[in-house]
Amino acid sequence: MVTRRQLLQTFAFGASAAIAGIHRTLHAAASIQYGYAGITWGNDYLKAIDEIAAAGFHGVQLRAGDGLLDRFGSRPAELRDLLSQKKLAFPVFSSGNLSIDPAREREMIDLHTSHARFVKDAGGRYVQIIDERPKGREVVADDYQRAGRLLTELGKRVRDAGATMVYHPHMNSTGEKPKELDAILEAADRQYVRVLFDTAHFQQGGGDPVAGVRTYRDWIEVLHLKDVRSVPVGKDAPGGYQFVELGRGRVDLPGVFAALNAINFKGWGVVELDRVPEPGRTPKESADINRKYLVERLHQSM
Repeated sequence: MVTRRQLLQTFAFGASAAIAGIHRTLHAAASIQYGYAGITWGNDYLKAIDEIAAAGFHGVQLRAGDGLLDRFGSRPAELRDLLSQKKLAFPVFSSGNLSIDPAREREMIDLHTSHARFVKDAGGRYVQIIDERPKGREVVADDYQRAGRLLTELGKRVRDAGATMVYHPHMNSTGEKPKELDAILEAADRQYVRVLFDTAHFQQGGGDPVAGVRTYRDWIEVLHLKDVRSVPVGKDAPGGYQFVELGRGRVDLPGVFAALNAINFKGWGVVELDRVPEPGRTPKESADINRKYLVERLHQSM
C-alpha cells in the first residue's frame, strides 16, 4: 500500500522535475544575444548607450529620428568606435517608416538604402522597417500585395548595401494583425524580407506570440522582447494598452522562450520599452528590471 506521505513525495518529485524541465528548456534558449533599444531615452542616445552598457546588455538598437544621423550620419566610423569602447554591438537600426504609396516608392527606396549604407559603415547589421498603414481608408488586398513586393525590392537594395532588412509588424502598420502579416509575407520573397518578431505588438494585434514564434520560424531574424498590459483609454494610451517591463504584462514570455528553444532560435533579442510606464522611474531602472527578469525568471545568460 502506498502511504499518503509516499504519495506526496511522488507528487513533489514530479513537480520538481517539471519545474527543472522548464528551467532547462528556458536556459537552452540562451544562444540569444541580448541587446536593448535606446527608444526609452528619447533623443538622448549618448546616455542610452552609456546606461545600456552599464546595465549589462551587449548591443543597442538606435533610431534615425533621434538626431543620431545629424551627428554620425557622415561619420559612421565615429559611432562604430564609440560602441566598441562601450563593448556594445549595433544589431539593429530603426530606419523609420515605409510608405506604400506608389508615388513615394523611389523616395522610400533611396532613403532606406542610404540608411543601410550608414548601418554597414557603422558596424551594424539589421535595418528595421515599419510600413505605414494607409490613412483615411480601409486596407484592401492590393495594399498587402504592394507592401510585400515593395519590401522585397527594398530588401534587395539593403542587402546590396551590406545590411539585412527586417520587417517589423507593428500596431497601426499594414501588417498589424496576424492575417494581415500573412498576406504581406505571401507576396514577399523570404530571401530578402526577414521579420523582426515583436512579442508585445503581435499580442496586441490579436495574435498569440507563442504560436507566432512557431508559425513564422522560417522568417524570424530578430526579436523584440516586449510586454504589454491593458489600461483604461486615455491621453497616454489611446488604444487602451501600455507597454511595460518584461513580466509585468500579459505576454506569456516563458511560453515564448520555450517556443524559441523548440525552433532552435539563434540571434539577437532586443529588449524594447517605448517609455517608462511608472512615474519617477528612470530608463536605466527599467532596463535593470528587464535584465533581472531575463536572468532570474527566464534563466538567461547575459
